[in-house]
Amino acid sequence: MQRSLTIVLAESNREDLENATELILNTLRSNSGCILRKAGNEEELLSCLNKKGVDILFLDLLLPASNRGLTLFGTLRKQFAQTIIIPVIPEGADDLIKTILQLDTFFYLKKPYHPAEIEVALKRASEKIFHSSPEHSVPDLSGQSTFYGIIGKSPCMVRLFDLIARIAEDDFSNVLIRGESGTGKELVAKAIHFHSRRKNNNFVPVNCAAIPDDLLESELFGHTKGAFTGAAQNKIGRIQYADGGTLFLDEIGDMKASLQAKLLRVLQEKEFEPVGALKATPVDTRVLAATHCDLEQLVKEGRFREDLYYRLSVIPLNVPALKSRKEDIPLLLEFFIETYTKKRGREPISFSKQVISVLMNYEWRGNVRELENFVQHMCILFSGKIIEIHDLPEKFLSAAVNCPETPVDTPEQVQSTPRNPHLFSKNPTHISDLRWNEGQIDFNELINNLETQLIMQALRISGGNKKEAARLLNLKRTTLLEKMKKKELIGLLDDFSENADLK
Repeated sequence: MQRSLTIVLAESNREDLENATELILNTLRSNSGCILRKAGNEEELLSCLNKKGVDILFLDLLLPASNRGLTLFGTLRKQFAQTIIIPVIPEGADDLIKTILQLDTFFYLKKPYHPAEIEVALKRASEKIFHSSPEHSVPDLSGQSTFYGIIGKSPCMVRLFDLIARIAEDDFSNVLIRGESGTGKELVAKAIHFHSRRKNNNFVPVNCAAIPDDLLESELFGHTKGAFTGAAQNKIGRIQYADGGTLFLDEIGDMKASLQAKLLRVLQEKEFEPVGALKATPVDTRVLAATHCDLEQLVKEGRFREDLYYRLSVIPLNVPALKSRKEDIPLLLEFFIETYTKKRGREPISFSKQVISVLMNYEWRGNVRELENFVQHMCILFSGKIIEIHDLPEKFLSAAVNCPETPVDTPEQVQSTPRNPHLFSKNPTHISDLRWNEGQIDFNELINNLETQLIMQALRISGGNKKEAARLLNLKRTTLLEKMKKKELIGLLDDFSENADLK
């Protein structure tokens, strides 16, 4: 788990600002701890930089009205040395690229903004921050409960940490990482990379299931100018970005057959051809692949190349599911509570013994990802409280009933208990319970908590459909979205419905 990042987007053009904001937010959707701020001029930018530590800055070189973008870029690099500054080159200003490269720039972007390039820029920057952070330094494996952001001290996790360390020593062999969805396969891949001699070069992740088939080839291999309609310039692919580093191919089982053949050549010959190119380009990259599929079965069905399978699985690595290491659950709970309360200025929550027993008895089909979403959910709704059985979402009721150590009511009785009975952070259960004569009333906090619970209840009733939830609350959909973003509720919709309206 990486720490949250503060990102500033300094953009002179309003339309470009909106486009880039949407692309960055989409890229950061999996890390709801990140903070994105926007600046439309130099004054706003300096205000953002001076207020609080900024990790990453996207700087439009036409931001200042005086058109002194390169000068500002140089000044900010000296004044804010801890911030990774990514210059953005306007359309038609390709002459700036040579100057930018001479300044030993970490990364640069060109307009118009491209989703893949923003994703790579953010990944590279966050990995550099992740690697340089003292809390993620290489630990002594004996007696440690974290390893490059992976949390656990159960016997199977200790064995996993040891295996990762040994695999990382050989930074050439390909690795196939297996595990259920949500177990942290990408974290394992990052740990291998950062523990290897390639750690100072790029770690480039590619989700083969998230990128459409007709775009994946160009994303991986890049393309030359004129290779197809819309290819207005040369584009570097992610394989080339990973030269000297590590390429992580997530959900490799979803890759189409034609790309499997091209990837096989990369593994065998250590070279690749961009789309439209006539000459192969040599590349030195270690390939780590991950899947939750049974690749052997896919090979038997003819849906995955057998030769590629054996090339990828030189070293198979299995990531244990959360249900096989439940003794790590209290440790994970402690970590996520700190992440979503202390680091965000909220009052910490805690769980009663009965609730801990329920959580230990729950199946956790979504593994660590589901556990993290659950803790985030509870931290938002019950800041500063002790979580009891009746506070848990409905999906935990069967685990509560079947848990021998937890005295609870029958499912009918539990479901008839009012949901979220503690409406206020000072623990009153009814407005008549408020301590008017003791100076305990915090009006803004009471209203904020009540508003949060009303939104969550409407989302539950609507199955996560924000349009229907807005109708139930008699709000405009845009108003509801603004409130959800402010309260950091966007990432919690999976708790209501797998088919929730995410737009």
